[in-house]
Amino acid sequence: MKPKVLLTRRIPSSALATLEEACDVDRNDGDALTPDQLLSRVRDKQGIVCLLTDAITPDVMDAAPGLKVVANVAVGYNNIDIAAASARGIVVTNTPEVLTEATADLAWALIMDVTRRVSEGDRLIRRDGWKGWALDFMLGTELSGKTLGIIGYGRIGRAVAARAVPFGLRVIHSDVQAVPGSGAIPIDRLLATSDIVSIHCPLTPETRHLINQAALARMKRSAYLINTSRGPVVDEKALAWALKNGIISGAGLDVYEDEPNVHRDLMTLENVVLAPHLGSATMETRTAMADLAVRNAIAVLTGQSPLTPVS
Repeated sequence: MKPKVLLTRRIPSSALATLEEACDVDRNDGDALTPDQLLSRVRDKQGIVCLLTDAITPDVMDAAPGLKVVANVAVGYNNIDIAAASARGIVVTNTPEVLTEATADLAWALIMDVTRRVSEGDRLIRRDGWKGWALDFMLGTELSGKTLGIIGYGRIGRAVAARAVPFGLRVIHSDVQAVPGSGAIPIDRLLATSDIVSIHCPLTPETRHLINQAALARMKRSAYLINTSRGPVVDEKALAWALKNGIISGAGLDVYEDEPNVHRDLMTLENVVLAPHLGSATMETRTAMADLAVRNAIAVLTGQSPLTPVS
């Protein structure tokens, strides 16, 4: 008898075919499951293949006494109670590495967009506000000779840094838990000296609201903030205040505190670029993520070691 797996959202057909060949799959092809729906549908399952929008809580785990694996289709896993899973002997996996390049590309798309005011100009033209070329019209900032500060120097942070070289940027980096000899500098110094600050750290109790009003006030008035990590790392209310009052020049965001909701004050500002969580959104990367999650789930359910375990 095939093991039973709950698939909480649609995944690419190639990954789905692999999963359905090995498992009895309960597919949700509609909108995200509500907490009650998740509890109801997980009861007889041995595996869950889920997205970062699915909260896998102790209640969910207890509702499925035969649960063996939770395979997250994401590199982050703050949607899963890892301690609760470990206590119950449930394996949790994620999808690292496969989304590094796509997310680094998106971070650079936001950097280029906000520093050269591309989306702002697009909106201006669409509302018929462009009256012609002028020497001092919609001036942005050049990147060459500037300093890029990266908070979180893991795979994605390093990939973003590598892309800085052709633009002539100096790169500095910091980590919440700096390793001696790593070259990391204190976050306060990074904030004060960077022209662009790009965030690539995971969401933990230590990093929640890491970028708050005090942190933003340390940045240069000419600086830009980019976040493609996790939304709650940035205090959106504080960021809106900083952007409104010229504390920093601009921001590019791909993630938000309460997705899909965005702080209403950010929605009214021209000096922030807002992307709908597109970091890994390429056909190649999303397919690779789903494939890795499926292979993790099948490995555990067939008595093998997971490829990329979190716990």
